[in-house]
Amino acid sequence: MMMKKLTTLLWLATAGIVPQSVFAAEEARCATVNQSDPGWTDIAATNALSGIVLNALGYQQKVQNLSVALAFQGLKTGQLDVFLGNWMPAQAPVIAKFTDDGSVKVLGANLPAAKFTLAVPDYVAAAGVKDFADLQKYADKFSHKIYGIAPGAPANQNIKNMLDKHDFGLQDWNLVESSESGMLAQVTRAVSRKQWVVFLGWEPHAMNTRFKLTYLSGGDAWFGANYGSATVNTVTRKDFADQCPNLNRLFSQLKFDVPLENAIITRVLDAKQSPEQAARAALAKRPELLSGWLSGITTRNGEPAEGVVRKALGI
Repeated sequence: MMMKKLTTLLWLATAGIVPQSVFAAEEARCATVNQSDPGWTDIAATNALSGIVLNALGYQQKVQNLSVALAFQGLKTGQLDVFLGNWMPAQAPVIAKFTDDGSVKVLGANLPAAKFTLAVPDYVAAAGVKDFADLQKYADKFSHKIYGIAPGAPANQNIKNMLDKHDFGLQDWNLVESSESGMLAQVTRAVSRKQWVVFLGWEPHAMNTRFKLTYLSGGDAWFGANYGSATVNTVTRKDFADQCPNLNRLFSQLKFDVPLENAIITRVLDAKQSPEQAARAALAKRPELLSGWLSGITTRNGEPAEGVVRKALGI
């Protein structure tokens, strides 16, 4: 029925019966790309990369700070178009109801080699903590605390469930929820004093170069196998491909890697650059990425994309 309606409109417009504004309204829906950021520096990095490309193509990007659950809800209601931060398997319980009812679409992995599980400083690992099962033996040294990220994060819920079930024999432990920056500030203080601390660690992130970390084994049931090996997916609203096929193809082709994201995150956290500045600088050193990202893509005005983007970014 929708195809028949569009065909009829196209015939009428060709005949001069329907004004071009009928089509302008559909184009306007795609002119601004609404994305979400849960407050994580890795997603700020990928949002920035997509943003500088979108701007060069003639689109606008709007990023809203929303929790993961609210991001999926925003995709379902159409208030958001794209979310680049679907960390799996950690978010599996949260995204399941949205994929089950078809209200969101998973385009695929934008980062296939991520890592997300509990971590400790290397001096703690050297003292005997290398596995989740080692934590209870040294509970007093950790003050019975695991440091997590913002309240509502799926990874925090995994930890809460683990503690509620007393898995690994963990008794009387507490999860300390905070922002990403707040958690890392606590880790920084602990490391500077050689104190014991266990916390949510992940890669890509500047924490991997800022601290000497050891990721704990044994947490497969809660964070996935191979030390929390993770995949970060791109998710869109269900009708994004139909309404904005050029953008849908772009986002399906945006593929990142750990060194690229680490370079941006380090510039943001250590050099105090904005995500956009850091993304431009990192992409200038990896210009070959644009060919894959922009294959078959046009600007909003219909021009071949790669030359326009390279000129706009000076690469």
